[in-house]
Amino acid sequence: MTTIDLSTTVQADTAFGAHLSLETVRHRAPAVFAESAAARVTRAYRFISTSQVVGALIEAGFVPTDARQGRSRLGDSAGFARHLIRFRHARESVTLVDAIPEIVLVNAHDGTSAYQLRAGLFRPLCTNGLLARIGDFGFISVPHRSSVVADVVEGALRLTSQFQALGAAVEAMAARVLTPPEQLGFGEAALAIRYPQAERLPYASERLLEARRSADAGNSLWQVYNVVQENLIRGGIAYQTTRGRAMRSRRIGAIREDVRINTALWRAAEGFLLPS
Repeated sequence: MTTIDLSTTVQADTAFGAHLSLETVRHRAPAVFAESAAARVTRAYRFISTSQVVGALIEAGFVPTDARQGRSRLGDSAGFARHLIRFRHARESVTLVDAIPEIVLVNAHDGTSAYQLRAGLFRPLCTNGLLARIGDFGFISVPHRSSVVADVVEGALRLTSQFQALGAAVEAMAARVLTPPEQLGFGEAALAIRYPQAERLPYASERLLEARRSADAGNSLWQVYNVVQENLIRGGIAYQTTRGRAMRSRRIGAIREDVRINTALWRAAEGFLLPS
């Protein structure tokens, strides 16, 4: 079992900035350090604390850069909730246009999630996390079993070794220029992702194409993708209901919904790289 010292705050910075201390991880996502699973999980569920996995990833050279958690489906204890931790490798020097590659770990102790590993991107410009899935390597699910700690570390190293493939996709997006109709089409696809069951969309797709800062303005697929992604995830888009009530789109806070939207949006962007 890997033991981690919560009193330790590593002072060394990564190549891209300081990372979180374990004390901060505990404060933001206490479920990471749960000592047992929810009472109502199935017998097939094997409890392995996320703290053991975090400790093993740190020993393998990864450092946590963000942590948060949602609400447990059981509602009576935040200690079992779905939680997300982002990691960078301490020796990773790859930058993808204006983004930094990361490993995103998701887990829950209430029986709602296996350990999930995803390739992630982080844009320092707007501090919004992008989740990327390229081909088959961008998502790894590890069931709760005796070998989960070793399996997660192996998966994280495997994802890291293939960041160059992720970089090739980002470079292609940066070079791909979208026509105005294509930009509108991407906005429409994004709205359908965000509101999959809506009979009436709250606002027009053009609203998703409005850059929040001049540095993001442009017509490359990468620029448009990032503008749309931020507008979807951060919300705040003003609109009126059918009854004329002024509203703003809500920020996506739930981890499951965040992952769903980010993954589907990346796939939609990839579609514009396919030969017509």
